[in-house]
Amino acid sequence: MFLALRAEVEEALTAALDDLDLPSDDLGIEEPPEGVDAVLASSAAFRLAGAAEAAPPAVAARIADAVDVDGLTYVDAVRAQGPYVNVLPTPAYYADTLEASGDDDYGHLPATGEDVLVEHTSANPTGPVHVGRARNPIVGDAVARLMDYAGHDVTKEYYVNDAGRQMAVFTWAYETFDEDDLDSEPERDRIEYDLVRYYRKGNQYLEEADPEDIEAAEDEIQAILQGLEAGEEETYERVQRVVDQVLSGMRECLLRLPAEFDEFVKETEFMLDGSTTELAERLKDTEEAVLEEGAWQLDLSEWGYEKKLVFLRSDGTSLYTTRDLAHHEWKFEAYDRSVTVLGEDHKLQAGQLQAALELLGNDVSQLDDVIYSYVNLPEGKMSTRAGTGVDLDDLLDEAIRRARDEVESRLDDRIRDDDLDEEDVERIAEQVGVGAVRYDIISKQPQKAITFEWEEALDFEAQSAPYVQYAHARTCGILADAEVPADVDASVLDDDAEIALLRQTARFPRVIEAAAEDLEPHQVATFAREYADAFNAFYRECPVLADDVDPAVRSARLALVRAARHTLANALDVLGVEAPTSM
Repeated sequence: MFLALRAEVEEALTAALDDLDLPSDDLGIEEPPEGVDAVLASSAAFRLAGAAEAAPPAVAARIADAVDVDGLTYVDAVRAQGPYVNVLPTPAYYADTLEASGDDDYGHLPATGEDVLVEHTSANPTGPVHVGRARNPIVGDAVARLMDYAGHDVTKEYYVNDAGRQMAVFTWAYETFDEDDLDSEPERDRIEYDLVRYYRKGNQYLEEADPEDIEAAEDEIQAILQGLEAGEEETYERVQRVVDQVLSGMRECLLRLPAEFDEFVKETEFMLDGSTTELAERLKDTEEAVLEEGAWQLDLSEWGYEKKLVFLRSDGTSLYTTRDLAHHEWKFEAYDRSVTVLGEDHKLQAGQLQAALELLGNDVSQLDDVIYSYVNLPEGKMSTRAGTGVDLDDLLDEAIRRARDEVESRLDDRIRDDDLDEEDVERIAEQVGVGAVRYDIISKQPQKAITFEWEEALDFEAQSAPYVQYAHARTCGILADAEVPADVDASVLDDDAEIALLRQTARFPRVIEAAAEDLEPHQVATFAREYADAFNAFYRECPVLADDVDPAVRSARLALVRAARHTLANALDVLGVEAPTSM
């Protein structure tokens, strides 16, 4: 109902400003601060003070007097308060909010008909996913979920780097060394933990072997790279034997988050079909192309980049960015819009790529990037290549263990014996533990670095996933004991805590809309926490099932609890966090 209310306010304010002969291009509609008796406000008086030749409070008073609310469904009145024009809703606003939020799909916006590709994670298939890169699949999956809630037709893509030097080294090492040559046992019984030992052994060999042996190995590695560049099917199959095995294990890890993908698109596809070669030739024909020391480069100084972009090495092989340019042109043909989630170390490359795409005549307005900083543990940064990293599996295992301890400490003997068995405790521990990791990472603005702190992430009483999950479990507990009647009179909900919860419920679709426009799922995390606050205040102040509650009030409060259950469940769903029915 919030979106419908806003539409009415926009129309009424525009008409009022036209009547006052004032410009209506910027209405300044915003949500008022907490404590203001309004659901929307306009700050247009600040902007219009000059044109109206009056102070903002006087302009706001004129606007409020000029607004005609007759015939409006959701706008009851507008009032000037200082320089603001505040909007008060009709009873129908709350009644229709209560009805709309009774739907399981509450928060989903109408279909836009727009096909959106969200590319995320795309970690090199060289071994287990480590914590430092965990923000990409978590944020990327949340962005994809958010775009889906916003009405777009979303495809989730993992772009597989299977053509670079790392994969050539991995392939050579896998074919060169035997199990007896390896220095360690796999850390887990999963394929990527087994095979990463070959990759580490190969890198160690290239650093420590005799110079003539290293030279021979480098010749073999270069032959693999050249074979891929030439489109040799045999070389491609050799590399894919490694890539596909490692990727299968990485996918198992990512499913624990969960982060699932609709497509796995490989770099080599754009080499084998000739599109990378064709793109390189087009780049050579541009005025910005220069040949320096045998390598083809782009001078992108016109776009503000001093560093040139190399797109063909002196040996004629393409680079990751060259292949990614072909990949993006494929995206532009197949989708209306493309969103790429990238680590901060790819920021320069992403900007150069966008400039090169524009140089090639592409409409780069179709492309959006979400840039994020990395996740650290208090112990410091991590490195997969050196084998010293903290794996994402380890983080999730620890989160579940800590969540299990916390859940069990909160169970009294009666609950443990009568309501929850060990299987329930394990389920809740996984929901809470994994949810805590996801929420803690998503809730921060992506540009800010994170040092993951267990105590904050798993705090049931603070700004965390367990806090929101517990509020949802409370709604389920109430509704397990009573059904929501078919006919509910929303007008009996007049307590401050009831109205506050209704207002927050009505805001949810707008939060989805705004977060999707900004590609910022942390806005939904903030809303979820604030909504849990509002529900908990309602829970404390407004008994639902007590014997002395009026039947009409009881029915309306049950409907409000149902609204809270749907709102909390769907807000958590956008974040990829499970909504437990009991905790």
